[in-house]
Amino acid sequence: MCIYLLLVFLLTTTSLNRRTPESNLDQQLTSSIMALRYLTARLAQQIDEELMGPVGAFSLDQLMELAGLACAQALATVYKKEKYPRVLVCCGPGNQGGDGLVAARHLGMFGYKPTIYMPKPGSKDHYKRLQTQCDNMKITTLPPSPDTDSLRTALSSSDVILDAIFGFSFKGPIRAPFDVALPLLTESGLPIVSVDIPSGWDVEEGNTTGVGLNPRVLVSLTAPKEGVKGFTGRHFLGGRFIPRTLEEKYALNLPQYPGTDQIVELPSLESSQKL
Repeated sequence: MCIYLLLVFLLTTTSLNRRTPESNLDQQLTSSIMALRYLTARLAQQIDEELMGPVGAFSLDQLMELAGLACAQALATVYKKEKYPRVLVCCGPGNQGGDGLVAARHLGMFGYKPTIYMPKPGSKDHYKRLQTQCDNMKITTLPPSPDTDSLRTALSSSDVILDAIFGFSFKGPIRAPFDVALPLLTESGLPIVSVDIPSGWDVEEGNTTGVGLNPRVLVSLTAPKEGVKGFTGRHFLGGRFIPRTLEEKYALNLPQYPGTDQIVELPSLESSQKL
């Protein structure tokens, strides 16, 4: 009997020790994500202001460059250019749209064929410079138009959408021309990658009105926002620019980024619920 119990103990111990390094890494990542802080709109704005103030000492251009690069890398990770070469980059007039323009440029550098849909171009100088950089890459920008014909045509010749329309400061209702554009993006059936918060979602309440986009992939910047806690698609964190002083000050509990990547994938809601 003693020998039998000893054998059972040894077999159990051996089985537990057979966990692969990958499974251990997944468990460590999942544990860190469970402690990851989700941000309200006010807190996200406060962190942005500190990043660009005397504490962080970043410029807006720097943050946009890093955010846009992370978004381009996330899209390229999920949707390989061999199968999804044509990317429709949808940009709003604010900083979210600036991230989209940066991403479009990097996607062009990566070998994709981006097209920019930007019905209301931003008026600030940095936005115009980002547009010029895309023009220099010979990236097509759809001319602003009151109708949706050009958007419909672009959707019919695209493989994936990068949604960079509304950011964390968005408050409804959705106004023209995006009130018409968002349903068209959804109806296209194309996979959508959203930047920071899916367009049309409230940053704290989520897609409560049901009019927001439903992306398959989300790239949260700095830290995830309260409204995406129920997101079930592939979720990446981009923002490998947060200094440790701010991370500790706001108890962000950010996960470790792998290697030299600008993104880290967060466990899906389903896998977290299973653990």
